[in-house]
Amino acid sequence: MTNPKTRRHEPAHDVAPTATTPFRGTLAEAADYEALDFTGLTLGPASAKGTTFLGCRLERCGLDEVRLDGSRFVDCRLSELTATAIQAPDTTWRDTLISSLRVGAFMAPGSTWDVVRLRGVKANLLDLRGARLTDVVFEDCEIGELDLGGGEARAVRVEASSIDDLSVEGARLTDVDLVGARLRLVRGITGLRGAALSPAQLLDLAPQLAADVGIHIRD
Repeated sequence: MTNPKTRRHEPAHDVAPTATTPFRGTLAEAADYEALDFTGLTLGPASAKGTTFLGCRLERCGLDEVRLDGSRFVDCRLSELTATAIQAPDTTWRDTLISSLRVGAFMAPGSTWDVVRLRGVKANLLDLRGARLTDVVFEDCEIGELDLGGGEARAVRVEASSIDDLSVEGARLTDVDLVGARLRLVRGITGLRGAALSPAQLLDLAPQLAADVGIHIRD
């Protein structure tokens, strides 16, 4: 189970940023957006590579054809966003709440997540290969494939969420609580070292674990 001493503070407040100003115009690269309200907008096609969003609210926006490579989201609230694919490699997410996101593929390899809550997220693919996650909560999420391969996860908790295909090949996990996850398939199952599972989950994953370590099961 999660050791509360390792968690610095409860991830991602539910309070929306205050005193925001409506955003007007188009997204730009290497821009600094502070205390802006992006609501009901179609933001793509656009490039926001290297852009910082500080204390911003993004709600009911379309993100198709928006490039977010290397962008930073700090103290933001994102909700009810839609996209076929979100391209966000090497991004930084801190003190942020992401809720009711609907996306085909969320591509964020090499990203950094620090004190983030993902709530009610539905994604066919969440690509976090090589990412670093600290103090992250997945709550009521439905994820087809979650790829944590080669990444680091510390003080991560999954609550009432389904993950059809979890990849932890080469991952480094510390204080990761998967008890609240409905897991169907785990790739690189020995990479679960450092994770907490329920007895029922362990039984479900026993055939995969046996196969990975070369154990033959016979009647």
